[in-house]
Amino acid sequence: MEIVQTILNIFLHADKYLVIVIERFGILTYVFLFIIIFAETGFVITPFLPGDSLLFAAGALSSMGSLNIILLWVILVTAALLGDTANYWIGHSIGPKAFNPETSIRLFGKKLPLSRILKPKYLEKTQTFFEKHGGKAIVLARFVPIVRTFAPFVAGVGVMHYGKFITFNIIGGVLWVSLFLFSGYFFGTIPFVQNNFHYVVIIIILISVVPILIEVLKHKLFNKAAA
Repeated sequence: MEIVQTILNIFLHADKYLVIVIERFGILTYVFLFIIIFAETGFVITPFLPGDSLLFAAGALSSMGSLNIILLWVILVTAALLGDTANYWIGHSIGPKAFNPETSIRLFGKKLPLSRILKPKYLEKTQTFFEKHGGKAIVLARFVPIVRTFAPFVAGVGVMHYGKFITFNIIGGVLWVSLFLFSGYFFGTIPFVQNNFHYVVIIIILISVVPILIEVLKHKLFNKAAA
């Protein structure tokens, strides 16, 4: 049981244990990182996995020679794109019934009603968000933890056609991975960044949310002007 808890802890805090993973598993670290990023973006029930901070940490360790930055970029971009695509088709397959209180999944041997995670109000809010921002919603969602896990699923439920979705999926996935991975690569070796890693990640996340705040302000100002 302790082994299972240890493995689970490593997955949940992969950004903190990445150095240990590299030392223990070497080249298999690429597989480990692929799985984390794919799951974080691909399964609506795993938004708690590290995303931004893990990309930043991986970039920082690449600058120290622990990982190949180009290979890492290709692998993680692929994981991000496949994750969102899988999430979209899961939403497309399950459809609106996912928001039915009677629909449940089995997790860790227990039945968990999907309505505990996928509340109808989430669907309504996300649909409204898509209507306001169109395809940009997929790109912007990449930079907001939890939202990036939920957005492709809702898009698959029926908000957006796949042909349109895949275009913005590629744009958002490439921008998201590139921003955090190369930020870690170029700034991760600076002593101040190393000593204040968590604060730096929070700042980066806040900066990444700025485009959404700008869009919200623009819409509010537009609505006031229209009134």
